[in-house]
Amino acid sequence: MEQAPPPDDRSRPPADEAPGPEPLPGGPTPAAPTLARRTDGSPDWPPWFGFVGFLGAIVCTLIASGIVLAIAGVDEGDNSPAIVVVATLIQGIFFVGAALVLGRAVAAPRPWQFGLRRAPLWRTVGWAALGMLAFYVLTAVYAAIVQPDAEQDVVDSLGANDGTLGLVAAGLMVMVVAPFVEEFFFRGFFYRALRTRYPIYAAAVVNGAIFGIIHFSFDGADALLILPPLMFLGAIFCLVYEKTGSLWSVIGMHAFNNAVAFSAQVDDGWRIAVFAGPLMLAACIVLPRLMRDGPSPFPPARERVDPNPQLSLPVE
Repeated sequence: MEQAPPPDDRSRPPADEAPGPEPLPGGPTPAAPTLARRTDGSPDWPPWFGFVGFLGAIVCTLIASGIVLAIAGVDEGDNSPAIVVVATLIQGIFFVGAALVLGRAVAAPRPWQFGLRRAPLWRTVGWAALGMLAFYVLTAVYAAIVQPDAEQDVVDSLGANDGTLGLVAAGLMVMVVAPFVEEFFFRGFFYRALRTRYPIYAAAVVNGAIFGIIHFSFDGADALLILPPLMFLGAIFCLVYEKTGSLWSVIGMHAFNNAVAFSAQVDDGWRIAVFAGPLMLAACIVLPRLMRDGPSPFPPARERVDPNPQLSLPVE
């Protein structure tokens, strides 16, 4: 007695695939909806990572600074330049650490995920120059309309006007340490996390606002007038980073802007700026040439699935 041949498994859909939709009567088979998938290995950092990292770094800085002051026997209210420099370095360590720790919670962090990657040189320089020009034009228009009578006192708190040592220390903090640390966290991590879920301009506005607030000294109502330009700058950094895909572009912009401000606000500040500023710009050009290339740090465009698809019948 003959046995029936076994069914051909090749005709069955794979176990992990749902069967496609049935063809409509008299019409073509509708395409099955496709789910959005990551194809470049970019980690899915949720947007709240940026806020948690920001608050966590601030809290850890306050705790660690208090411990250092207690060990050193310094009064809690001591705001001497040396204390401010140490606290700023501690804050920078926690900002970078927060980005790395939270990033590792999703996937092992890689430099390109934070924008530390190669990029076409002249295209990057062009976008950076356009971004700085846009910022200075916007700031000039804002100043002409509002005429703010306030300025940041960061360089004074760092001891820039307290002798040669203070001038050098403040210059290095403002033009070397701050551009790298702040861009690594605010653009390389925070903005990148926002971009996982939100469009470019929404993420840039949120990131720029927080960037401006952290640079605000809260010295009365008049000081509020300098907050919008700081927010402009943070948002422009986001847009240039988006266009270039390289964090080095905004690190260079940040260093250049701080060098200009340091020269204008500090007596003999130009003596440090003419050295530290070009040094940082050169580093932002040379270091990417020494790094491995990587994919864009930003998530690819996602295909959105309509939760209520409407099927249209063919007209005969």
